[in-house]
Amino acid sequence: MTRHLVLGGCGFIGRHLALALARRGDPVVVADIMPPPPELGEAGIEYRAVEPGEPAWEPLIDGCEVIHHYAWTTVPATANDDPLGDLDANLRNTVRLLETLRREGGRRLLFSSSGGTVYGRLTQTPVPETHAFAPITAYGASKAAAEIYMGFYHGCHGLDCRVARISNPFGAGQDPRRKQGAASAFLFQTLAGEEITIWGDGSVVRDYIHIADLVEGLLAVADAPVPTAAAAAMPVYNIGSGVGVSLNGIVDVLRSRLHLDPTVTYLPGRPFDVPVSVLDISRAAVELNWRPRLSFADGCARMLADLRRGQTSFSTLLD
Repeated sequence: MTRHLVLGGCGFIGRHLALALARRGDPVVVADIMPPPPELGEAGIEYRAVEPGEPAWEPLIDGCEVIHHYAWTTVPATANDDPLGDLDANLRNTVRLLETLRREGGRRLLFSSSGGTVYGRLTQTPVPETHAFAPITAYGASKAAAEIYMGFYHGCHGLDCRVARISNPFGAGQDPRRKQGAASAFLFQTLAGEEITIWGDGSVVRDYIHIADLVEGLLAVADAPVPTAAAAAMPVYNIGSGVGVSLNGIVDVLRSRLHLDPTVTYLPGRPFDVPVSVLDISRAAVELNWRPRLSFADGCARMLADLRRGQTSFSTLLD
């Protein structure tokens, strides 16, 4: 039986992935600087505390064959404000992890990259994995650099690295204070009676994926067989919905599908907001036999139902 370690396992994506692994019967360890939420302990998931700064990777990965890397301390806005801090806390520690895995051997690493930022301004929509890196934020630059280092360790040292370039996840349990993810943020703000602020005219388009679909996609990447060819490229997959939704479209769903009454204010657009970002997910569909099953509107309805039941994790996975 394969033992999984989820770095950043108390965060939004990591927590949901750990619970999904436990539900299917896999031994799971989560490691985080944050204390574990109660549902992890209730699911029998082991917790390992991580000290801020430079974690000691050897004891954290001990006994685990598959490492899921969701430990990232910044979002685009905070990385832009402090690029050196982003480099030290995230990229440097990721390379230290790769060095540890090289020495230890026999591990698999799944890295959560950012499909919304590593590509920058798109020359092709939806964007395939072959699109050149052209990040316009420090966050995207550090994610892209982490991928490049993983490609080096994969090619030169044979380390089993896989990359999931994730679109914009949403669902119950996402922290609105992180200011990341308009789908969840707009719903939380509306339920709290707060005003929604949209930068620009609302035409900015993003690819949103419900956390239940995202977790199934991440598991598909982690479970895929090891490439047989010695010179095979590092596996990289876009994991998103493949469908674009504008900021105005989110507001429309809140009104028409969820029957809510959001208040919206429009401010001047920001130069770092890419106008359109939609992922081409055909590679994952063909090679992993995975596609998301919830439409954006259905995902929003599920998120609202989960929140009204007081759930911080998604309801029973897609049947």
